[in-house]
Parts: sequence; C-alpha cells; structure tokens
Amino acid sequence: MIDGVVGVVGVDGGVVGANGGAGADGGVDGSVRLRSEGVDALILPGQGCRLGSLRAHGLELLRTSAPAATDWGSYPMVPWAGRMGGARLSHGRREHVFPADAAPHAIHGLGYRAAWRQIAGDAESASFELLLADPWPFAGRVEQTFTVLRDGLVTELRIESTQAGPSAATGWPAQAGWHPWFRRELGVGGPLELSFAAAWQEERGADHLPTGRRMSPPTTAVGFRDDCFGTPGGLDATLTWPGALRMRMTSDCDYTVVYDMPRDHVCVEPQTGPPNGLATLPRLVEPGRPLSATTAWTWVAAPGGPPAAS
Repeated sequence: MIDGVVGVVGVDGGVVGANGGAGADGGVDGSVRLRSEGVDALILPGQGCRLGSLRAHGLELLRTSAPAATDWGSYPMVPWAGRMGGARLSHGRREHVFPADAAPHAIHGLGYRAAWRQIAGDAESASFELLLADPWPFAGRVEQTFTVLRDGLVTELRIESTQAGPSAATGWPAQAGWHPWFRRELGVGGPLELSFAAAWQEERGADHLPTGRRMSPPTTAVGFRDDCFGTPGGLDATLTWPGALRMRMTSDCDYTVVYDMPRDHVCVEPQTGPPNGLATLPRLVEPGRPLSATTAWTWVAAPGGPPAAS
C-alpha cells in the first residue's frame, strides 16, 4: 500500500454559489451547482469545466483558488494527461507542436483552460461539451458528465473523433484523466492520509517524464512525489482525514499520478495512460470508437468523529 504524508492547512479561496436546497442551480456567471444529501458541487464550465468547489457535509475538500489555472479545483485533463514530452506530438508522419506551458513540455491537455458548453442537465446531473480546436490538429469533441449521489459524485469523460475523410480510419491518439487538488486539512480532524494499491511505479527521469523502467511501488510514505503508478484494472484509493471524513476514490483508469510536493495539498490523478503516453502508449480514438473514463468519489464520516454539519 502507498500512504500519503501529512501537511498543514492550505489557503481557503472560497467560492460563492447559489442558495441552499437540493438539485441543480445555475449561477449568473454560468456556473452550475449540483446538490444531494451530503454533497454540494460547483462546476465552472467557463474555467475548464472544473469543480471549483466540492463540499462533503459542509467540509470543503478542494483548493478553491490559485494564480495558475493548473493549480486549483478538480479539472479534466484532455486530450492528453500530464506532460507531453517536448510539447510535440508525432502521428501519421507529421509532427505537431504545442505551447510549452511547462517548458520544455506541454502539460495537462487543453480542456482545463477552455470554455465548455452545457448540453444537458437535471436535478442530479449536468453534461458539458468541448469541441477540440487549434492547436489540437484532429477533429473531435469531449463530453464530461457530473452526477451527484447521496454522499458522492461520479464524473465521466468521453473523447470522440469527428474526423472525416481517409484520415478518419487511422484514428488519433488521446488520453483522459482528472487533476483534483485536495486539501491536506479540512479545518477539523487530522491531515490527509492516502492509501491505495499499485502494481508498479514508473521511474521518473530528470525531465519529469517516465523513463520506461517500472519499479516496485514504495510500501511506506515517502513524500515529495510527482510520480505515476500502474493501477491496471482501475484505481481504488482511500483518502482519510482522521476525525473528519473518509473518502473512497475509484476509477477505471489504469494509471494514477500522485503529486504531494505542495505543502498544503495532495493531488491524486486517475488517467488512462502515463505522462507522455501519447508517444509511448497511444490509445487511438476513431469514429464510433471513443475513449471513455469514469471516476467515483464517495464518503462517510471517519472514525473518531462526525463531519461538520452542512
């Protein structure tokens, strides 16, 4: 098992939403709020279709603001996850160059800084669409759906090709995943502890890309991680804030990145492939053959005390 390390309280950015009550609300800024018993989720389609806030029984689980778009909330990583080596993608005998926003690499895809369009919604769920455009060289769309449960949230991503003509048959590479910024401390109880089983750890090179060598995962907390782990068959992780909340995070993604270098936050990122996977382990998307991913987060009061009332 891999265990998280502890830290101190993070900065509370705070997000103002709609009035109380169950179901879905729309904000004047285009935000969408979904509620159920024990859940209050604020979705910001204009800011990368991210969760800007997620409260479990009144406890804010996420970092709600930061100067950089990569550093807050919980956002989708599409059409690639993590770093794209050298900000270059070679496919079909052509090389495509992207902005090196984590020089010399391109990081976390394009969806987290794009405006998405809501295409469906009801009292329990909301769906959003992003049409892939320049600098992405292939025609496609992404759909993200949030569904609230009693004491939980399910999020789904689907990447589809809308490519036409002879090039459609060859498909194009894609990845999907999520990048949540969890608070180490919730203001009550103890600091976050992380536990999950991994089959291997990808060796991280000096350039922060996997070297291709797989290692045995650590058996104790090591801290200062920005590492990718193999979770074949899917992730099943437990995030515990002792005395406050215990959350189970599951996903059908075969890889998980843990980033716990920040003092106040921990990122647990399920994704369909490893960093630089468009080059090293491509999953092709073709018309009628989309790439899909799902993650479910459910929570209960942790042993030692109930969570704060909502």
